[in-house]
Amino acid sequence: MQRRVPSDFTIECDDLSVARGGARVVEGITLRLVPGRALAVMGATGAGKSSLAALLAGADEPGLAVVGGSASVAGIPVRAGGRRRRMRSYLTGYLAQGAGTNLPARLTVGEVIGEPVTSRDRRVNERALALRVAGLLDELQLPLGTAAKYPYELSSGMRQRVALARALVLGPRLFVGDDPYANLDLEVRRAARDALLRRRDGEGMAILVVTNDPDTVRDLDADVLVMRAGHAVGLGHGTADVLWTPDGGARIAS
Repeated sequence: MQRRVPSDFTIECDDLSVARGGARVVEGITLRLVPGRALAVMGATGAGKSSLAALLAGADEPGLAVVGGSASVAGIPVRAGGRRRRMRSYLTGYLAQGAGTNLPARLTVGEVIGEPVTSRDRRVNERALALRVAGLLDELQLPLGTAAKYPYELSSGMRQRVALARALVLGPRLFVGDDPYANLDLEVRRAARDALLRRRDGEGMAILVVTNDPDTVRDLDADVLVMRAGHAVGLGHGTADVLWTPDGGARIAS
């Protein structure tokens, strides 16, 4: 069997085009994201931001498919199936848009956060997993007693943090977050930001976020890709380099 050569990039896209439900929503995107760096994808509603993020995160969404070009995450092609697709899902933590409102209702918070581990591993050290869950709860400023509660017992901001903890529990090489700070007040937003930065700076986790919030871009010291109608219309570093307006216009600052 030929060994896969590790990639120097966490994300590589070359002329990538994506369809959702048969309609093209992303056209000809080329980008690179290295370990330990962040990329913010910005643009107006319908620009294709969420579709690009979901595709790269390996989201299991019917009708979402590559229809042109290529992309890989941690050296694994996004078109790959079977074992390689499962491996890519273990290397990627995905916080979908509205993830906090779509937590499994019949599982406790502890089970929700730990589910990626129990799904991946045949044998799980329950004590070690409980300690990992407790550490994430504490890091995201959630009471330890939250683990025994059910999602419907929590506020929207608490559910968002549970979803974030679930996305981080496997120690991913790539975090993909679609509006990651939704429903978070300023104090807990800082805790969420620090959780991402701690893994970026300490473990080399790459970050891709879908956001139109300049503060998020600055907090993550992110490069910026601006999209309009599925196309890249601006690329630079931070909001000082890329100027964007809600009508979808963008240009590189001189």
